[in-house]
Parts: sequence; structure tokens; C-alpha cells
Amino acid sequence: MLRKRGSAILCGVFLFVAWNAIVVLYLWGRPLPGREEMDGGRGGADLAGDVIHMAEAFEAELEMQRKILLQIQGHRSLWEQPNENGASRIGPPQVVIPILVIACNRVTVKRCLDKLLEYRPSAELYPIIVSQDCGHAETAQVIGSYGSQVTHLKQPDLSDIAVRPEHKKFQGYYKISRHYRWALNQVFNSLSHSSVVIVEDDLEVAPDFFEYFRSLHPILKSDLSLWCVSAWNDNGRDGYVDPGKADLLYRTDFFPGLGWMMLKELWVELEPKWPGAFWDDWMRQPDQRRDRACIRPEISRTLTFGRKGVSLGQFYDKYLRYIKLNSEFVPFTKLDLAYLKEEKYKEIFEKQVYSAHLVKYEEVQRGQLKGAGPFCLHYSSKDGFKVLAKNLGVMEDLKSGVPRTGYRGVVSFLSRGRRIFLAPPPGWSKYDPTWS
Repeated sequence: MLRKRGSAILCGVFLFVAWNAIVVLYLWGRPLPGREEMDGGRGGADLAGDVIHMAEAFEAELEMQRKILLQIQGHRSLWEQPNENGASRIGPPQVVIPILVIACNRVTVKRCLDKLLEYRPSAELYPIIVSQDCGHAETAQVIGSYGSQVTHLKQPDLSDIAVRPEHKKFQGYYKISRHYRWALNQVFNSLSHSSVVIVEDDLEVAPDFFEYFRSLHPILKSDLSLWCVSAWNDNGRDGYVDPGKADLLYRTDFFPGLGWMMLKELWVELEPKWPGAFWDDWMRQPDQRRDRACIRPEISRTLTFGRKGVSLGQFYDKYLRYIKLNSEFVPFTKLDLAYLKEEKYKEIFEKQVYSAHLVKYEEVQRGQLKGAGPFCLHYSSKDGFKVLAKNLGVMEDLKSGVPRTGYRGVVSFLSRGRRIFLAPPPGWSKYDPTWS
């Protein structure tokens, strides 16, 4: 589509130049004044009429040229894109970022797709691919009702997977992992995309969902210390995030999932060793993470509405149903996000954490904090972290030693309107995988 529009613009420019050339040739071919004898003495009157006619033609032509130039100017954004400094430059079309919706047997996938289509700024730049497992006819009918607005893929292998007897109750997790592998191979290998944003059929997206991922794609591409961008904050419940900081972004060592972007290069690395089940926890293991981080927001750009699933509502009633979904559109593509690069971010973040006023849990619990903050609360053991996290109302589980939302062991959240950093003592060096 962009190529066709670009061709139309070039044709407009060609017609604009060609018409002016014809006008010039026409003027050169006009007889010179003073040769009235050739037309019986009526040359003066005819010449005056010709001049008036030509003036009218010029006026009409100028109006047409003005319209053509306005059209060219209006389509200029199709062949311009910002450079690294934010200035516009002529260049190739922007990268296409497909949205992969993982679906199974939830007819409520309609809620997910309706929001994606409502907020999607461009069908060309953000094709929506729905990959359905399970063979559920009613869900397939819902997906099919969107016609050409989405691409509907159907996972062909619906058979049970041979598992150890003690894992029979986890059959659903095995099928999910198989589906992810098949769907991602379709996106990267069959459809030849270079990146993808993955959502599941029980996620609702925020108004700036597409803007968020578009802005962070260049950083994910250029910073090798990153391996994903997530729309999710595990501790993003109302009251635990700053509603005035919708533009605030973090690095995190914890793989959040729940609406996340990856590049094809990562899939080439992960696909050969993709696990049979529990793919998300597998992603959080040191052998996969390899000390890489993800970017996540202060306020989530996705909200899960699917209590029922293979996890049987684990965490949903206590945490997930209360996650705050961002409602303010943040123009991320116009912001300077260079602070998220590893070395700069690490320096700024650690200075902010360890220069914060050190407090005790009792002071936080009793509301005895003085000043606006931020404040720092230390933990030095797995049990110490779990007790503090539970009492403060943030998620206490650890995966391979990494706390949810943690960066270099630090968990950031609000408590009674004040910023709290739940952090290891200064000098932290690495996670302990036995803390799980």
C-alpha cells in the first residue's frame, strides 16, 4: 500500500512538471504582436482575447498546481521517518510490527481484538495475526467474523502430548508451549517478519499500546543487553503506581510477559531449545535470560480479564484483577528514551535507590514516613524479602532468584503515595538462583 501511494505521489510530480513544459512550448509558438495584416487587421482584438483567455487558463492551472502540491505535502509522511536525533529524513517505510494473538477456546477474544482494532493506527504497519489452538468452533467463528482485518491461523496438531504420569494434570501447559512454538515459527519463518508483539486472548490493551512498542523497537534492536519489551507491571495495581507518571519506564531483570515484543534474532536463539511446557518460567532461567533485561512501564499497557485458564486463576483474585490499565496517551515516539540504555540507566537508577532515605518496615507500616521520599527498605535474605513483600502488598514470589519487576534486586512501587525501593544492601552483584 505504501509503495502504491509513493508511486501516485511521483506521478503527481511528473504531471506537475510536464504541464509547465507544455505551457512554455505553447508560449514559444505564439505569433509576435504587430502582425495584424495576417488576420485582416483583427489581430489586436484577437490578441487581447487570447491574452485574457491565457490569463484565465493560467489562473486555473495555478489552482490545480496548488492542489497537487498540497497532496504531495500531505503524503510526505509516508516516505519520511525520524532519524536517531528525531529529525525527519527521506527513507524506507517504517518497520512492520505484527501483533500475534494467541487464542484457544475463549470467545471473549472479541474483547481483545476489538480494542486492538480500535487503537491500531495503521493496518499496514501493525498486521494482526490470530493463531488459534484447541479447534474450538465458537471461538473460530468469532475470529472469522473480523474477515480481512485479521489473519486467522489454525494450529494443525491438536493431539494430546505424551507426558510423564505425574505431569498429566499439566497437559494444558504442554499444549500451550507447543502452540507458541508453532505460532512464532509462522510469524518469523513463514511470514518473514523481523519482530512481533505477543498478546494472549484475555488481554485488553491501552490507547497508546502501539505507540509504546513502536518507540521502543529501536532500543530493543540496538541494545544487546535487552531481550524484550513488555507492556506489563506485575506490581501495577492501583495505589502501587504513580498515576502522574504514565511516561515512566524501567529496565527489569524479570521477564514479565503479558504483552511483549521480541526480535527474530532472539527466536533463532530460543527455538532450537524451546521447552515442552512452562515456557514463561523457562524464559526466566539464567541459561535463557543470560543477564539480559526487559523494559516495562510504570503503568501497564495491558490488562488481563481471563480468570479461567490452565493456571486456574493463580494470582488473579489477589493481584491481577486490580492491575491499573493506562488511559492516558503518551507520545513515546516523540520522547527521548536514551536513558533506558544499560550503562546510563544503571548509574542513574542505583544513585536514586541508594541515595534515598533508609527506613524500617515499621515506619512504612505505621505511616510514619516524613517527607515526600523516595525511601529505601533493605532486605538481605530470601525469607526477608518474602516477608517484607507480602506485608507491603507486592508480589513475593521469585523465579531463579529474581523478584517480579526487580532490577538488580530492587523492586520499586508506591506505598501510601510515597515511592519505596525494596532493595538489597549496596554492593549487590548477582541473583542467587536458589532463592525460588
